[in-house]
Amino acid sequence: MTSPSGTGRLPRGRTPGSTYRIAVVCLGNICRSPIAEVVLTDKLARAGLDGHVEVVSAGTGPWHVGEPMDRRAAALLTAHGYDATAHRGQQFDATWFAECDLILAMDTSNHADITDQLEGADEGRVRMFRDFDPRAGDGDRDVPDPYFGGDEGFETVLAMVDRTAAAVVEMLERELNGG
Repeated sequence: MTSPSGTGRLPRGRTPGSTYRIAVVCLGNICRSPIAEVVLTDKLARAGLDGHVEVVSAGTGPWHVGEPMDRRAAALLTAHGYDATAHRGQQFDATWFAECDLILAMDTSNHADITDQLEGADEGRVRMFRDFDPRAGDGDRDVPDPYFGGDEGFETVLAMVDRTAAAVVEMLERELNGG
């Protein structure tokens, strides 16, 4: 699988044999990134990779630190059989570069906010979430923010996240198994 941006492989883990850590980052950490964290974590568990890969999420802004995810996001996840109860908002900061193998930004603005904090960290570990979406094109890499819209926006985000998470898990299965 080759992603729209040409990044056909995942970054190598920080330490051989350690848990591969993925961070999913959006603006406030109450809609898109928590949806992605929950779905990706579930798919990893179903693939038997939950002991090898950990997913966390954060926002680039501080507005929702400590809060649960948006009630609409939680309701949608629950309706689709996911557990949305454990999430509490966090803010991304530069220390995450040392803790994460792959950092997935939900849109170009989040990507810019993340890379502004690089200070010598490996820029190759920061990607767009939809770099791995089999339906995304080069000009179509953002996961739209559903916060100010209706329920249909959350459904759109879940569909994007679901297929992209499946592609990420497939790639992790190959790479962690030496393929």
